[in-house]
Amino acid sequence: MIRNLQRIRSGATQRGMPDHRPERSPTGPPVISSAALLAGGRELVIRHGEDEYRLRITGNNKLILTK
Repeated sequence: MIRNLQRIRSGATQRGMPDHRPERSPTGPPVISSAALLAGGRELVIRHGEDEYRLRITGNNKLILTK
């Protein structure tokens, strides 16, 4: 399994595609950059059950999550 993950990761890097998989934090939850989440945009919709939330970058370059 580790070899497969290494092959996938190196293949994505070789093709020039960014690797957006979360990093593993040894003491906490996975870490992923906002750039990876937003995929070059300034807003995205997160579905959580029946609800939708919007994550967006403000004019001051802050993140805001609204329902």
